Amino acid sequence: MDAERMWKQFGVDGEYETWSFGTDADRLAELVLAERKTATSSAYPVYDVENEPLPKIGEYSIVLDSHDNAVCIVKTTKVYVIPFDEVSSDHAYREGEGDLSLEYWKAVHRAFFIKEMNAIGEKFDEKMKVVCEEFEKVFPYFG
Repeated sequence: MDAERMWKQFGVDGEYETWSFGTDADRLAELVLAERKTATSSAYPVYDVENEPLPKIGEYSIVLDSHDNAVCIVKTTKVYVIPFDEVSSDHAYREGEGDLSLEYWKAVHRAFFIKEMNAIGEKFDEKMKVVCEEFEKVFPYFG
């Protein structure tokens, strides 16, 4: 299903964002659909370089798979910016990946953020700001 069609079925007026996860989009979208993944994080410097606004509480997003198919709609419930080395075990658990531990989260995200920072000509640092976003799935599609 495409995003516009899902949005119409959801029946809410207003705007929405569409995005897919940076790595393994299909698996991570499935975790959101199953409500195991209720948070995500991204490198703050990328928002700055790309002049993109940070997510906002109350915003709707349509999560896409690797083929740009709409998987589900989420609503942002919390956004905060924190240094990488201060991300909590609670946030790591909410991300729903691997064994749900902070150690797993740090290993996977360190590797991902190193690539992202290299792509914008910057270096990863443990004190790098991370945008932490929490959300709730509000419209599933079991297509």
